[in-house]
Amino acid sequence: MVDRAEARRIAAEGWIYGFPMLMNYRTMYKQAIDVDDPRYVGGFGRFRHYAEPFTPHDIDVTLPNSDTPFSWAWLAVRTEPYVLTVPAIDRYYVLPFHDLDTSYIGFVGSRATGTGPGTYLIAGPDWDRSTPKGVDQVFHADSYLVGVLGRTYLAGPGDVKALRAVQRSYDLRPLHTYLGTVPPPAVSHPHWPAWREDVLDSVEFFTYLDFLLHFFPVLPSEKGIRDRLASIGVDGGGSFSPSPELREALEQGIVDGRDALEQADSSPDHSASWFGTRAQHGDDYLTRAVGVDKGLYGLPPEEAFYAGWLKDSEGDRPDGSRKAYVIHFPAGRLPPVRFFWSATMYHLPERLLVENPIDRYSIGDHTPGLVYDDDGGLTLYVQRDRPAEGPSNWLPAPDGPFVIVIRMYGPAPEALSGEWRIPRLTPR
Repeated sequence: MVDRAEARRIAAEGWIYGFPMLMNYRTMYKQAIDVDDPRYVGGFGRFRHYAEPFTPHDIDVTLPNSDTPFSWAWLAVRTEPYVLTVPAIDRYYVLPFHDLDTSYIGFVGSRATGTGPGTYLIAGPDWDRSTPKGVDQVFHADSYLVGVLGRTYLAGPGDVKALRAVQRSYDLRPLHTYLGTVPPPAVSHPHWPAWREDVLDSVEFFTYLDFLLHFFPVLPSEKGIRDRLASIGVDGGGSFSPSPELREALEQGIVDGRDALEQADSSPDHSASWFGTRAQHGDDYLTRAVGVDKGLYGLPPEEAFYAGWLKDSEGDRPDGSRKAYVIHFPAGRLPPVRFFWSATMYHLPERLLVENPIDRYSIGDHTPGLVYDDDGGLTLYVQRDRPAEGPSNWLPAPDGPFVIVIRMYGPAPEALSGEWRIPRLTPR
């Protein structure tokens, strides 16, 4: 039995370790389990595609991205793997598969596997059979629950029909269906605990974590933290029931864990990549938690480079009610990408798209009518009202504070190394 001080330390560490799992479960419950939720995708093992671009009326997702509509799916791989088949695809796409703790296990898409056809198997922790005929690559999950948030490039409203055809070509099926064999024996369905928002800041956090660890076998690299969690009763057995004395220590530990996450969120020194594979993060559970808190299911930098303008060149928070701004990319210093880039406007604090008279929520190299400078550079006008230069290079701002996020798909090495940096947001 651990003492109260040790229990508090373990609770703080365990809260940070478990935070991505609970946030992932929060989404999975709404999409794959709760049939009454409007976001329900139809259960496990099937895609639900979104082809229409986001608008300011879409408020379910913060920092929405209209350039790459989503394809959601959830897999339960306790009894058998799933097989994904894609045809040749002539546009950017990525289908990134993640474990229960949001660590990525593999990527199918333009960057990772190319634009040609392919067949991929997503297997659970204990699947050790030979690769089936016709399968190009196997992704081994560390948990029995796997998610995928796919993105597929949309050129604009007129491209929706073609996008839907690409999305429908993503074929996902159980292994026995792919092979034409009998299905494996069924397993009993768990009693999924209903999601509640208050769980994150209560001792019940560890009840949920105890439930979820049942689907996550202990990894050799995580034996230490799993042993420490087991010492306070969180062992994946589903019977977590703390004593009053332990409960008080856990409550204090949760506050400590939350404080550590908030401090890391705001720390300029916390510069590690927020999103990645288990090998990339290692035992840096805090970085993974920061990524989940800042942008759940964000892509790793080799897939998509994220940057943004939180302050202008004078050190002030951008505000469309007070100033107009310019972003100038010098000749030869445009965002270096293999695929495409875009900059999206969000009003604060909601971090949602901005309603405007030209229905433009982002601007980038694919924006129709974009006008480049005579020397090949690019000047963007960021302001609330239509600029005197015309709307071609206008990114409309709200009547209030905002943030701009730039996304670069297939970033060049100079972006990843820091050799290339975004220009300043300069008041006009």
